[in-house]
Amino acid sequence: MFSNLLSLVIWVPIIAGVLVLATGDDRRAPLARWIALAGSALGFAASLPLFTAFDTLNGGMQFVEFAPWISALNINYHLGVDGLSMLFVVLNSFITMMVVIAGWQVIEQRVAQYMAAFLVMSGLINGAFAALDAILFYVFFEAMLIPMYLIIGVWGGPRRVYASIKFFLYTLLGSLLMLVALIWLYFAAGKSFSIEAFQDIAQIPLTVQILLFIAFFMSFAVKVPMWPVHTWLPDAHVEAPTGGSMVLAAITLKIGAYGFLRFVLPIVPDAARELAPIVVALSLVAVVYIGLVALVQTDMKKLVAYSSISHMGFVTLGLFLFTGSELNVWAVEGAIVQMVSHGFVSAAMFFCIGVMYDRVHSRNIADYGGVANRMPIFAAFMVLFAMANAGLPATSGFVGEFMVIMGALQVNFWVAALASLTLIFGAAYTLWMVKRTIFGEVANHHVDELTDVNKREFLVLVVLAIAVLGMGLYPQMFVDKMHLAVNDLIAHVAQSKL
Repeated sequence: MFSNLLSLVIWVPIIAGVLVLATGDDRRAPLARWIALAGSALGFAASLPLFTAFDTLNGGMQFVEFAPWISALNINYHLGVDGLSMLFVVLNSFITMMVVIAGWQVIEQRVAQYMAAFLVMSGLINGAFAALDAILFYVFFEAMLIPMYLIIGVWGGPRRVYASIKFFLYTLLGSLLMLVALIWLYFAAGKSFSIEAFQDIAQIPLTVQILLFIAFFMSFAVKVPMWPVHTWLPDAHVEAPTGGSMVLAAITLKIGAYGFLRFVLPIVPDAARELAPIVVALSLVAVVYIGLVALVQTDMKKLVAYSSISHMGFVTLGLFLFTGSELNVWAVEGAIVQMVSHGFVSAAMFFCIGVMYDRVHSRNIADYGGVANRMPIFAAFMVLFAMANAGLPATSGFVGEFMVIMGALQVNFWVAALASLTLIFGAAYTLWMVKRTIFGEVANHHVDELTDVNKREFLVLVVLAIAVLGMGLYPQMFVDKMHLAVNDLIAHVAQSKL
């Protein structure tokens, strides 16, 4: 019944993007918008059975598709999802639809090209999450850079060219090493690019494992981004249009963490164990130091961008907490939950900032104040998402962080203590921003002239609020999907390849 579901999830948005592009210039902008909405909605609809029909009693790959691609090199069009990847395909399809609605009236120039870029990127990202062939993954992984580069470079702010080139160079240079690693693994796996074959390689010397780890780490750490290779992200966020920031934070960063789950941990488990303390240390720096950096930001987008780095530090922390030879199940599941939650919360935060920016054309916190007096409905949503960003219980932001801290406590008290500082810093920088922008007296005539959210904005806010609260109140729905796959991963990582 669901034989080609993953192909649909990948190619429906891409084909829709091509159709949108074919509408031409801005004279047909309304048509472009409607085709984009239809394409993104169809893509999301195609992704829903992945969630609803997912077999939680099966830890292996599901919805598998296989077709030869480049037979001479044994490269195949091989797709499948498990509990580690399925949630991100659905999340990406969902966020893409939100982005199309978010940019409905805001984008007035090159509308078709804008919508097409997001649709094509959505398909490529889904491809990266679903690929079971390493070269197929690499193609999707690299190709998704191009639409995002264009989104920042064409529709971005004043320093968009600098930000887009920095984004492109950072992520491209990181992934070149990964290609070398994939080629080595191809020969080690008996001339196969199957990711599952890579994971099943019986013996890899520790020195080689460490080199492979470094190659993958350079690629994925930039994408997450981890400290100290994070500097491209604040620039990219500040210059990107609202939709670009939503996708960048909600989806693109997750590819890096997913790479750790799919490649690093199962393929080079001994190197991962050896180098885990370094990754944990870098993650704690991101959680603590970047949290402090967020505190001093005056630009709302930059503040949320730094908070994203801090939250993603939690993810990488959870993925590398070892007790002896075993990963901590709480921490790994918490990291995945945090990734999904951050997808909802960061998209919502950037959308809220976009709503204010569209009216005042400023991202500076100092230019606001008393927004709640003129936009009470918006203010209620903004405060909800800010609380989720700070990790308030009953919101999705709390669940993942709580699980990672619980896992960290079982591994090392001081790691858990340092990690839990994020709850303090998160509350500090988020509440500081909310207090300065939303509450207080009406600051100036710009704020005085504000109008509350329109129906389109209200729709996006309501849907994102339902996602944030739904995941916060009933996270089991998500954890059940990943539980067996996480246990399989932990069992795989526990086996030495020396």
